[in-house]
Amino acid sequence: MNQVVEQILTLRQEEVVDFSRRNEAKLIELEKRFHAKFVLRGNQLKIIGSEEDVAVANEGVSEILDVQRQGGGLTPQQFRQAVRQRAARPSGQEGGAEGPEPLGGKGAGYDRPLSEILLDEIPVPLKRRRLSPITPGQKRYIEEIRKKDIVFGIGPAGTGKTYLAVAMAVSALLAGRVSRIILCRPAVEAGERLGFLPGDLREKLDPYVRPLYDALYEMMEAEKIRQALDTGVIEIAPLAFMRGRTLNNSFVILDEGQNTTPEQMKMFLTRLGFESKAVVTGDITQIDLPHARNSGLVQVRQVLKDIDDIGFVYFNEQDVVRHELVMRIVRAYEAHGAASEREKGPE
Repeated sequence: MNQVVEQILTLRQEEVVDFSRRNEAKLIELEKRFHAKFVLRGNQLKIIGSEEDVAVANEGVSEILDVQRQGGGLTPQQFRQAVRQRAARPSGQEGGAEGPEPLGGKGAGYDRPLSEILLDEIPVPLKRRRLSPITPGQKRYIEEIRKKDIVFGIGPAGTGKTYLAVAMAVSALLAGRVSRIILCRPAVEAGERLGFLPGDLREKLDPYVRPLYDALYEMMEAEKIRQALDTGVIEIAPLAFMRGRTLNNSFVILDEGQNTTPEQMKMFLTRLGFESKAVVTGDITQIDLPHARNSGLVQVRQVLKDIDDIGFVYFNEQDVVRHELVMRIVRAYEAHGAASEREKGPE
């Protein structure tokens, strides 16, 4: 039988308020994740449980408090994600998951300090809060975008691939590192074609690029976005319109890259000009191409894997920052897919 032990953390006054009157839900989250009891008495937070659970909880909560003290507080989403990450890591564990596509890509494991992840602010005028990566995978993603001119972000929905790419583009534009942002997606949706939609080109594209617009409107004022669209500083274009162009001094984002053909992917990548960056995002488990067509995003992983100056960042369900059920849904589909492959056996 495990011995019950106690550990006491001393809180600052603002932290006492944060854990009690305003955010009692935080204590519930801590107890749920760390499998220990948390009791707040005055300015002391007492952790009660088995020796192992208390050790993990003490280490995790101490690190979270340290991040809050350095960065001026965490959003509820950042707090939940930080707790989830630290509760999943046994005390003293180093290194990320092993395998060909580990958590957030090779070298981006739980050994990274939370402060290194959560305090890496992306300078954009986000309303009411700062913007930073939340998971080790997201941290590596923005590091790769900073260092390399072509980066692929591959993984399931809800991992922030598109949102962070747009944030990095807006940041680069505001800092003067690029003169324009170009956002494009292949127009592949449920068998519909652009010609059947009403309106001009921008209106026809609107349903396809709505996630990109949503991100932009969180980071820039609506009037500035309209001006940028009118002047071409921000351009929304279908992938087919990229042919024949050379994109200099631009930050180019290709969203839903899994719905490109190999020919389209090659065409897009060879548009890159001087002083430009390209980010390609996609989820290879959600390919909407006709069954007879191969995905350019699937193929490009093999074609370009040995070019050091091109970055590939792989996300998995641990990087999902939406509702917790999304993470569990992604995990269930991955398990189902793996089981189906085992049943089929070797070809």
